[in-house]
Amino acid sequence: MNNNTDTVEFIYPDWPAPAGVNSLSTTCRGGVSTGVWAGLNLGLHVDDDPAAVQANRQQLATVAGLPADPVWLNQVHGKAVVDVANTSITPVADAAFSSAPGQVCAVMTADCLPLLICNTGGTKVAAVHAGWRGIVAGVIVQALQQFEGDDVLVWLGPAIGPKSYEVDDKVRDQFLRLNTPAIDYVDAFQFARPGHWHLDLYAAARVGLIAAGVKEVYGGNFCTFADERFYSFRRSGITGRQASVIWLEDPIK
Repeated sequence: MNNNTDTVEFIYPDWPAPAGVNSLSTTCRGGVSTGVWAGLNLGLHVDDDPAAVQANRQQLATVAGLPADPVWLNQVHGKAVVDVANTSITPVADAAFSSAPGQVCAVMTADCLPLLICNTGGTKVAAVHAGWRGIVAGVIVQALQQFEGDDVLVWLGPAIGPKSYEVDDKVRDQFLRLNTPAIDYVDAFQFARPGHWHLDLYAAARVGLIAAGVKEVYGGNFCTFADERFYSFRRSGITGRQASVIWLEDPIK
């Protein structure tokens, strides 16, 4: 099995993260998976050859220079947050947090929104998996609670864009039921056709972030459906998963 390292492509966040905070998002470029998972598929749960996925994960670790293997989550579109320094199993969670150097937080996506978070002091990081269900469930708020009292930076990674993402009235209604004087999701939706709306996940995430007092939000200019560098469930159905990862450097090394 050949590791296709020559064609690997990562997306590096364009944000003013403090020194010692490292982060990236993968694409489908590189890797050894074939068929509908072709490329750097990092998901073991999508029926790809497990040996290929493990080789892809090793390629990610090697090319990115990760200090340790990421703590991969069993993501369920909920709001649970796990401290990766305190787990030795695959956690059921949709956000990973760490204040320990050398621990790698990771989330996998294929249209859902990955958020990377750090505090301005460079001592805490988190990765969040936020599709529409996760946003409604409150996963972003739960992740931000790990940074209570800190000023934070947030980067919005590769997700499906609003022109490509159509949802029905039931989804929109779940968001609008969350509206308060401080939170208004109306502008995250644009009419598509009777009973259906284009949902802007980036805008929906920003609504919650602003309401939580986050002043510095970056990224949010991707579309996994339209950009074939990325896996997209809406485009392909059975497909692979890219990852967004973040970690603190170990100053001793």
